[in-house]
Amino acid sequence: MSAKSRYVLLAGGVGGAKLALGLAHTLDAGQLTIIANTGDDFSHLGLAISPDLDTLMYTLAGVVNETTGWGLRDESWSCMEGLETLGAETWFRLGDRDLATHLERTRLLALAQRIWA
Repeated sequence: MSAKSRYVLLAGGVGGAKLALGLAHTLDAGQLTIIANTGDDFSHLGLAISPDLDTLMYTLAGVVNETTGWGLRDESWSCMEGLETLGAETWFRLGDRDLATHLERTRLLALAQRIWA
């Protein structure tokens, strides 16, 4: 029995997500470990945003918006439109379904901070 090679990919952005997807389709399960860039993470509207992690996650899950390479396919923008009407910061567009990811990430990070404090 021969051991299969294992690979580690450092990835971020649309290009990294596409490379990760190609490798995931080429390699056997368990051969690929992906380390996502978190250097671009930031807080927006009180939410923890991880753009590169999300692009990787959505691409590998097959739900990414193929036109832009980021965000979710068939996204709606009602919340952003409402925030814009109120004069809130909307320079970084968060789709309605994408907000669920950021809300849950923010909740889990806050929980982890309480546990580890």
